[in-house]
Amino acid sequence: MKNLKKMVACSLACAALFAVNVNSSEAAYALNPEVTTATTALKNASQIGVMVNENKALANKANKDAIVVMSFGTTYKENRDKTITQTVADIQAAHPGVKVVTAFTSHIIIDRIKANEGITYPTPEEALEQLKKEGYTRVALTTLDVIPGMEYSYDVAVFHQYKNDFKKMTMGTSLMYWMGQEEQRDDIIETMNAFATQFPKTGKEDAVLILEHGTPHPANAYYTVMQNRLNQLGYDNAYIYTVEGWPSLETIIPQLKAKGIKNVTLMPMMMVAGDHANNDMAGDEPDSHKSILKAEGFNVNTYIHGLGENKAIRG
Repeated sequence: MKNLKKMVACSLACAALFAVNVNSSEAAYALNPEVTTATTALKNASQIGVMVNENKALANKANKDAIVVMSFGTTYKENRDKTITQTVADIQAAHPGVKVVTAFTSHIIIDRIKANEGITYPTPEEALEQLKKEGYTRVALTTLDVIPGMEYSYDVAVFHQYKNDFKKMTMGTSLMYWMGQEEQRDDIIETMNAFATQFPKTGKEDAVLILEHGTPHPANAYYTVMQNRLNQLGYDNAYIYTVEGWPSLETIIPQLKAKGIKNVTLMPMMMVAGDHANNDMAGDEPDSHKSILKAEGFNVNTYIHGLGENKAIRG
């Protein structure tokens, strides 16, 4: 299994920015060379995978490099320190001498952290405006998103909004992006293999329920592919479910009963074990997943750790 470098070293986005050799078959998608009159819209639509933009008008500017690490963020300080802060520290260690900025995409979380902790995190837009003022010319955007859903769409929109403000800008992919199509790598099976290193030992009556966020974005379909890869790896008693999408817990419970499952372990598959993990999944309220499963007759254990704590994920 390859080490998953996306979260630790910005992966191909940083490699592309700093002119390191990048295997294009694992980085991006290229238009058919017969297309000689591609419009801007067509170019943008076909630019998937690692995105790279070079502004030739700024080509003579000296290189001054920065990395912006984008995350939804969390108000759970202890978990934030173990996941987001630690991952950013790993990225900084991998790129000494390069400025690394943490930016949160949730304005609500930014406001709450500022009010409760006195710490101000910038939005990605604010981070890039500041880097431009400080004279940075090459910027790598990297994301801590798990799948390319709505949050990742926001990140991509930021890339397109600011890409021509810098000499060079790159944008990396979410943790899971490619799934083996057209000779690309399979991020999903690699990620599920790494994630499974934290599974408890299970017998025929035991199951692991993996909490995902869920999204109205079509990328919600990634969860079906993730379930497929778990089954492919032999984890037949591991189930993906979501808090705000499909499949829901109510979708999974009948499957557990049909297989005679009696004991379940709940664990989040999110960058940070924040509000969804601590309250929706493992809270003591009657409508928490733990409480619902107990009411259905299951014995329930919880594993409240974010992906950022999993060394196999961080690389």
